[in-house]
Amino acid sequence: MKKSYFDTELAIIQAPMAGVQNARLAEAVCQAGGLGSLPCAMLSKEQLVSELEYLSNATDKPYNLNFFCHHTPTYTKQQQAAWHTLLSPYLEEFDVDTSALSTVASRQPINQDIIDVIAPFKPPVISFHFGLPEVAIISQIKKWGGKVISSATTLSEAKWLVESGADAVIAQGLEAGGHRGHFLSMDLSLQLTTKELVRACVELDIPTIAAGGIATPEDVSLYQKLGVIAVQVGSAYLLTEEATTSSLHRQALMSQQAGSTELTTLFSGRAARGITNRVMKELGAIPQHVPPFPYASIAITALRAHAEANNDSGFSPLWCGEKFINRDGVSAAKITQLLMQGWQD
Repeated sequence: MKKSYFDTELAIIQAPMAGVQNARLAEAVCQAGGLGSLPCAMLSKEQLVSELEYLSNATDKPYNLNFFCHHTPTYTKQQQAAWHTLLSPYLEEFDVDTSALSTVASRQPINQDIIDVIAPFKPPVISFHFGLPEVAIISQIKKWGGKVISSATTLSEAKWLVESGADAVIAQGLEAGGHRGHFLSMDLSLQLTTKELVRACVELDIPTIAAGGIATPEDVSLYQKLGVIAVQVGSAYLLTEEATTSSLHRQALMSQQAGSTELTTLFSGRAARGITNRVMKELGAIPQHVPPFPYASIAITALRAHAEANNDSGFSPLWCGEKFINRDGVSAAKITQLLMQGWQD
């Protein structure tokens, strides 16, 4: 059987989705012939080692580790005060003690310490969000034989990634769920649909992976015909039995109406696509005074914890792509096989 670009049987990547998965979903996709992914940006070193040991013991197939490359700015007292003022009706509603809230970011960019942790495992693929790390880190990954890929949301970003050492580019269209991978500009008006971005990248002979709005075999077929080396799919796996998607998130996914997702900065400080909920409706999806990524998540997570304890998802990040089909309880293997019916070898 002809192998894909990533030495997998199938040309599909399971998108890394922090908060709704662990190594079990990645393993299931790997075993089904795709490239399973593990989101690592929110894992401690101990958790990272534990997940990697599980994954490397559970499958001998290629897998992908995903990290963030953001620059962590300072979180000033003025920014925190403005944010807490905006959230004050909810902080009062849930009686949140703001003096007890941390000012330390939970999402950390990749660094040399992390490379030292993962290097003994020689992960076959490393993907990045928000750009690429320093050249020295990319060199180390390639030295052990790893492929480096990263998300682009514009043609300029795709060009930059290739020039900076990426082996392939994930063309993340506007329809994609979760965080936008943009890094050269925060201007959302520059964002393209998946089809527009894929066409632009393929014209320049950039090895391109389509991501965003891929939910059917027909979608997969469309992007194969446009010339991609693979497709990356996230939302289609959210309701699988292997995902750790919460019951509240699952309820929102199964009951959502068409067009019920939008981009919001409320949950982290960077634009991300999710199902519209109470806090997005009442404050607006992209209000002023949201602190920079990833600090917005600190206060919102406190509100989320109180609300979820009352079976309320009004403050939860309900990440989901624009095109979602309810396939409740279908296994990750079956989702993988279903979608790849559209890929013709």
